[in-house]
Amino acid sequence: MKTFEDYILSIKDPIHQEKMREILSWISTNYPYLEKRIAWNSPHFVNEGTFILAVSDAKAHFSLAPEYAAVSKFRDLVEKNGYQATDFIIKIKWNQPIDYDLFKQIIEFNIQDKKGLKTYWR
Repeated sequence: MKTFEDYILSIKDPIHQEKMREILSWISTNYPYLEKRIAWNSPHFVNEGTFILAVSDAKAHFSLAPEYAAVSKFRDLVEKNGYQATDFIIKIKWNQPIDYDLFKQIIEFNIQDKKGLKTYWR
């Protein structure tokens, strides 16, 4: 988590800081083998050199960016949770409950789907 501490501290709202810390900690704890890095000014999780997921903050929400294939595959579950989705990101309002099972499905899909990929992006 040390990799992400400066990023977390850059979030102005202390409640949002704690929520981001919780999210990044959950991912780090459940997927300790994923490499942690800051890229494009946001926390990234990487597996064997390929991008798995990014998390970033905004004023009214935080975003998960798992790439188009994962957003498309899980769009129904995303919307069922009341989250918003574009083609490439999932927006979750700070006050919405977090569906960690959905996070797990997205991360595991990307790990399996991108297995053996030699590039960062699909």
